[in-house]
Amino acid sequence: MSVADTIPEIDTEEARRIRKRQIERVARWTMPIVVMFVTLVTWDWIVTANAIPHYILPSPRNVWDSLTGDWDILFDSAILTGRITLMALGLAVLGGAGLAILFNQSKMLEMSFYPYAVILQVTPVVSIAPLIFIYVDSKVAGMLLCAWLVAFFPVLSSTTLGLNSVDHNLRDLFRIYGATRWQRLTMLQLPSALPYFLGGLKIAGGLSLIGAVVAELVAGTGGVGTGLAFRIQEAGYRLNIARMFAALSLVAAMGVFIFAALSLISHMLLHKWHESALKRDH
Repeated sequence: MSVADTIPEIDTEEARRIRKRQIERVARWTMPIVVMFVTLVTWDWIVTANAIPHYILPSPRNVWDSLTGDWDILFDSAILTGRITLMALGLAVLGGAGLAILFNQSKMLEMSFYPYAVILQVTPVVSIAPLIFIYVDSKVAGMLLCAWLVAFFPVLSSTTLGLNSVDHNLRDLFRIYGATRWQRLTMLQLPSALPYFLGGLKIAGGLSLIGAVVAELVAGTGGVGTGLAFRIQEAGYRLNIARMFAALSLVAAMGVFIFAALSLISHMLLHKWHESALKRDH
């Protein structure tokens, strides 16, 4: 086969790959929208066909009316829940990454304290929260502590794994050239651990929201403002199921937004050099 015969085959294969990438790019956005549309239509049909009372299962239109009609109330609640979530996530980043660096620099510290971090992670926060609110006077501080306990371990464990997963050849090279411990940490270990840290951060983002909601449910935030968890409880007590679904939809939207924002940050930091974010042909 001559070179001239292989060129059309290469062009055909390249055109197929381009077409496949275009289809995947469009499907990434359209398929979730189609699934959501089908779900809402089916939900509305089930409610209408079976004449289900709105206090048992509201239709999507009832939920939308509640979301728009009670927007001022729900938005204020979302602000409180979002503030607790972001503060807990920030503290999880500082605490988890900071402890991971300390553990990496001192094996004695890691052996001494890492098991207790595991114990805090595997203990359900809903069982610890009542004790926290007994000893912490401020409900906001108590909720923040509960959310932080849930969120910090993924950052700690992922960053620790990243710092300990440096290529041994590069580590030996730094040692041969007489690099100091600080140089090894800043120029080798931290860049190598960045993908692990960002992966743990995306997990911690969702867990911080879960921790904030659980803390609100345990604490009862009526005295310091009302979060979305309180609105869900309140709607359930009043059989206002449409408002309950509206509040739940806001919680879900906050979780999606946090994940999307952290994914964007991860892509911006990794897309030029790390294999997990490089665009490759399939």
